[in-house]
Amino acid sequence: MGAVTGPVSTKGAVLAVVSAVAVLASTTTGCGSETPGRPVAAQQSTITEYVSAVLATLLPEPSQFPARYPAVVLPQEAAAQAVGDLTGVPRGATVLPRDCAPPPQDFGPDRTAVAVGTDNDSRATLTVELTRTMVPLSVLREQLARCGQMRVSATGTTTSVRTELQDPPRTDAEEALALRRTVVPDAGRTGLTESMYTLVGQVGDVRITVTYMTFSDAEPDTAAVREVFATTVEKVRAA
Repeated sequence: MGAVTGPVSTKGAVLAVVSAVAVLASTTTGCGSETPGRPVAAQQSTITEYVSAVLATLLPEPSQFPARYPAVVLPQEAAAQAVGDLTGVPRGATVLPRDCAPPPQDFGPDRTAVAVGTDNDSRATLTVELTRTMVPLSVLREQLARCGQMRVSATGTTTSVRTELQDPPRTDAEEALALRRTVVPDAGRTGLTESMYTLVGQVGDVRITVTYMTFSDAEPDTAAVREVFATTVEKVRAA
């Protein structure tokens, strides 16, 4: 990673396509009883580093996904639709409260890269999304904390999106958060409710988002999410 030398901008589509600096608690004032020597994701106020590698090269290889999630890299249009699935807010949707809508996202070359692994038996997906942003993860955390429930309307359908922040695992990312999310259509038809578990981390100007999504009531595969998240964080840090 090098110093920033200039400005850096920042439902079914998935199934259709594929069928802060880490601080040591023992040396940081105010960390209390944290385990000495273990990295803690601190809260950043600014982004000061730029990852020079091309985003697509930082996605985990298909062989780095758990075997039951054979993975592919999504083309640009499918990536944009997949991201809308995972936030619960498709492009062009109306969101209430209005200030809970996700910020505009650039899906151009080297701005967003997405890979998806699919368990065809359970219809569950494991998605890795890399984006470039100079907005600290703390800004997203604050928005999620006050936007626990949203109403989203798009293409004649309305859904309720519920998001709950959780404690993130230990990580080598500079900052991290975890969340559970459900997207429930007003129609209430069986099999259409999306349930997600997501880990989000920041390394320089690269935001790493790994999400498990299912249309069932089964518990999320948190082990797979954490495994792929750790792999991706390591790859971005090494770039």
